Amino acid sequence: MRIFENGHIYIEVEPSRIPWLKIFSHHPYKEFSQCDPETKTAIWEALEIIEKTMLAYYTPAKINIASFGNYLPHVHFHIMARFENDAFFPEPMWGKAQRPETDLNLPDFDTFIKRLQDKLA
Repeated sequence: MRIFENGHIYIEVEPSRIPWLKIFSHHPYKEFSQCDPETKTAIWEALEIIEKTMLAYYTPAKINIASFGNYLPHVHFHIMARFENDAFFPEPMWGKAQRPETDLNLPDFDTFIKRLQDKLA
């Protein structure tokens, strides 16, 4: 689900039990170093807004930010709020589950998205 876009980037929700968003460049750059300066700025500004909003709203143990692109060679960043009792912590979400899925009892995701959209606007 796409929650934001401008002329340089768009932001999507990654379906997950944790708050997880992805920022993509509109142009299919393969590497971040290939992005034009405006796209780089848009990515970093959005990344900072997402991280600060996740920290304030969810108070996670850690924010994980990742950019691999091995399967999808298009510049994008994953931003995830991590919790000590999420199924994978402290492993990455692509790693091996450390415990059965637990109810994290997190604040409402739709409210988080609305707050985030207001800050990104």
